[in-house]
Amino acid sequence: MSEQNSQNDSPTLRKVLVTGAAGFIASRVTAQLLEAGVEVIAIDNFNDAYDARLKQLRVKEFEGQSHLQLIEGSIEDEELINRVFSENDFDCVFNLAARAGVRYSLVDPHVYFSTNVTGSLNIMQAMRANEVKKLVIASTSSLYAGLPMPFKEDLPVNEPLSPYAASKKAAEVMAFTYHHLFDLDVSVLRYFTVYGPASRPDMAVFRFIRWIDEGTPIEMFGDGTQARDFTYVEDIARGTILAAKPLGYEVINLGGGNQPTSMNTLIEGMEKRLGKKALIENKPFHAADMKDTWADISKANDLLGWKPEVSLDDGLDRAVEWYLQNREFAQALVI
Repeated sequence: MSEQNSQNDSPTLRKVLVTGAAGFIASRVTAQLLEAGVEVIAIDNFNDAYDARLKQLRVKEFEGQSHLQLIEGSIEDEELINRVFSENDFDCVFNLAARAGVRYSLVDPHVYFSTNVTGSLNIMQAMRANEVKKLVIASTSSLYAGLPMPFKEDLPVNEPLSPYAASKKAAEVMAFTYHHLFDLDVSVLRYFTVYGPASRPDMAVFRFIRWIDEGTPIEMFGDGTQARDFTYVEDIARGTILAAKPLGYEVINLGGGNQPTSMNTLIEGMEKRLGKKALIENKPFHAADMKDTWADISKANDLLGWKPEVSLDDGLDRAVEWYLQNREFAQALVI
């Protein structure tokens, strides 16, 4: 479906909208855009999906930036979204606001569809009404559950294992509809296990580092042989911005692209860096979880000229270093 696929067509951005800007990935996207001199209108509702103090910490980096306007609000607020679009002329929308997390989506699926589907629809409707053509939307590797690895974008992702994955699939499908009917240019990015400093406290990397340091048993769902294609957050942010180029409608994996790393190997790396031994409490494997993930990233390289630059060793060094430098704050966060 690609209309342009040259690596040399770098996006020229003057003014953009970033939703979920206090989030783990979106805050790094915002930072990189500001560093490049792009004017950013940023939206976040600072909800309690996880400890909002971490979101506040992330946006402190942006305070005083002349090219930034930070709006506290939700993409579920149609009136707010329409007002923001009517007051600004955007080159691109990075719709990165989302309810994330597989397991909690089984507890409260309604909030996942409200944000990930209805919120995304509000964005697309506002783009249509205001003739904004470029949309970059965050999706997930969770859609590939049960399919052969490494995962390629043309695999049939029709059997999501969780309401979270189903909500992301719905947003992808709606984005195609708006591309087909209203000529939206859409880059759908399927992220693979993003990690790094100041990550979400419900994610394995953050939790495992803290639990090992505290001497708290790690809750391991399964035997630890399940594996992930870990991808460093700054690499993800860079790929997300590169995806703002004209593409028509494309689904693109952003992942490490290497053989997946097991949870046991990940924990061993953390033990080495912290100088402490992990205590592990094994629990039954969760039915909503994927056993392994592994991205085929050849399409990202072909279309965007993107490949990850930060190795897992270097990324873990940085994640552990951030934790140690912010230990009191990190240990106070609710996980």
